[in-house]
Amino acid sequence: MEHLQYILSALSGILVGFSLGLVGGGGSILAVPLMVYVVGVKSPHVAIGTSALAVAANALAGLASHARAHNVNWRCGGAYALAGVLGAFAGSSAGKAFDGQKLLFLFALLMVVVGALMFRQRGDAGVEGVVCNRDNFPKVGAFGFGTGALSGFFGIGGGFLIVPGLVRSTSMPVYRAIGTSLVAVSAFGLTTAFNYAASGLVDWPVAASFISGGVIGSIAGTAASTRLAAHKGMLSTVFAGMIMLVAAYTIYRSWGALFG
Repeated sequence: MEHLQYILSALSGILVGFSLGLVGGGGSILAVPLMVYVVGVKSPHVAIGTSALAVAANALAGLASHARAHNVNWRCGGAYALAGVLGAFAGSSAGKAFDGQKLLFLFALLMVVVGALMFRQRGDAGVEGVVCNRDNFPKVGAFGFGTGALSGFFGIGGGFLIVPGLVRSTSMPVYRAIGTSLVAVSAFGLTTAFNYAASGLVDWPVAASFISGGVIGSIAGTAASTRLAAHKGMLSTVFAGMIMLVAAYTIYRSWGALFG
């Protein structure tokens, strides 16, 4: 049974890594449900802690691929991540005290809102050559702290929140926000994973197999993202559609656990 669990974990990792490379998000939004419903991790809190570690590692692999494609704004990403780490630590501390099934349900509702906003803004091309400086650092920091707190609370890497946050706070194009977001996704995920690991809420062998699959997926996802970026609005539409699909499935599964 353990061997099957590790195989399922690696296959799930490929899917998560592909999503991270493609749209800079979907890591934990996919990883937490996959950990619970496919891999078979019984505790939602262990699933959250394990997926946070795996997603952080996979995001680092995706970040390397996007950096080679020159899709990363390091200054904006660093400022966003620094503020977000503070929020992620506070959010993950609060999240550990909440019922796991309620977290999954609230998380899914949040994704519906984010997906709708991204779909509405799919035609916005953004501004090339954005620079983060003293004028916009407060706004970038505020969005970073807010999305970091939500990421930590729900136990997610936060890419599906960070990409819209970067677009809103800097006006950069979506494809650059996707690459840049992986700086913060990595930082948020490591912060959350460290907090959960300190409470013994990480399954290390499952995390290792998940990460190995994720590295393969992230390389393929980055290549697909670069191709889609050439078609206006396509990347944002794919991004929003993925959020809605996962949110619907998570609501369906967690609704049964809460109200069934």
